[in-house]
Amino acid sequence: MSTPNIKSNIMKALNKNINWGIIGCGNVTEVKSGPAYKLTKGFNIAAVMRRDADKAKDYAKRHNIETFYSDADQLINDPNIDAVYIATPPDTHKYYALKVAEAGKPCCIEKPLSPSYADSLVVYEAFKAKKLPLFVAYYRRSLPRFLKIKEWLDADLIGDIRHISALLSKPASETDLSKTYNWRTDVNIAPAGYFDDLASHELDLFTFFLGNIKEAQGISLNQQGLYTAKDAVTASWLHENGITGSGTWNFGCHDHLDKVTIYGSKGTIKFSVFHDNPIVLKSESKNESLFIENPKHIQFPHVENMKNYFDNHDKTHPSTGETALHTSWVMDKILGEI
Repeated sequence: MSTPNIKSNIMKALNKNINWGIIGCGNVTEVKSGPAYKLTKGFNIAAVMRRDADKAKDYAKRHNIETFYSDADQLINDPNIDAVYIATPPDTHKYYALKVAEAGKPCCIEKPLSPSYADSLVVYEAFKAKKLPLFVAYYRRSLPRFLKIKEWLDADLIGDIRHISALLSKPASETDLSKTYNWRTDVNIAPAGYFDDLASHELDLFTFFLGNIKEAQGISLNQQGLYTAKDAVTASWLHENGITGSGTWNFGCHDHLDKVTIYGSKGTIKFSVFHDNPIVLKSESKNESLFIENPKHIQFPHVENMKNYFDNHDKTHPSTGETALHTSWVMDKILGEI
């Protein structure tokens, strides 16, 4: 199959809506992401796919989407579909992404890019070889509250950055305690369980703030025996610019805590990644506490940035296959997989 002229295809699409197809229209697409594609000017959801045809039909009807499929190949190869959003569990990301690349279409994949760095690299290289845009839904890179933190950092308001420290703890859920099946804690889909689902967002955000990581290591284990995946991870790392980092993620603690502190030579920045708490700056030159509300459809700024990329090829998107690949590398280093 010859490589399509993707730039010319995208420019042609700009004369009309860019029609997206969604593979895997589950919970994440109901409010967080799906509506963002419909609300972004110039984007449209033209088709959805779910293996359960009745559920696909129901989703399409409720969201006013014209076409639904129970076969992903039909959606991917539909000539009316310009780009594909893969919103399935991570173990199928590589399988579907390679089909999208073969079809010559831009793609956005839910995070993490895949359950392993090795598979993530295969996906990244497939899109790179065909010069196709590849985005990954690390949408916090586009949210206003985190852009404000980056603004503070870029303005050197806390001086030279020395260290970043993260703590995320949660009690076991009723689902965990009952040992009801949950793909998020299935070692074959998410080897480190909630770490894969949640810490991936954090580590990706930390590299967005502070630059890529060159060394990482960790301890990971299953302390509770409630499911097959790991439930406790402690890590340390070193950014390329000499900033050190440490993190602890434990999903069997009594308290639900979400705390990150960036330490500088002239102050600190404190924030939560998942909780809607104020972001707090304390420095020699400025003290500020801001509550910046997230949008209802939390992926909306991320999706808008994709449209901005298509409109202006000199612009970059903050969350690409390349940035997500680095996050996959960091996670596998922490878990001792590479």
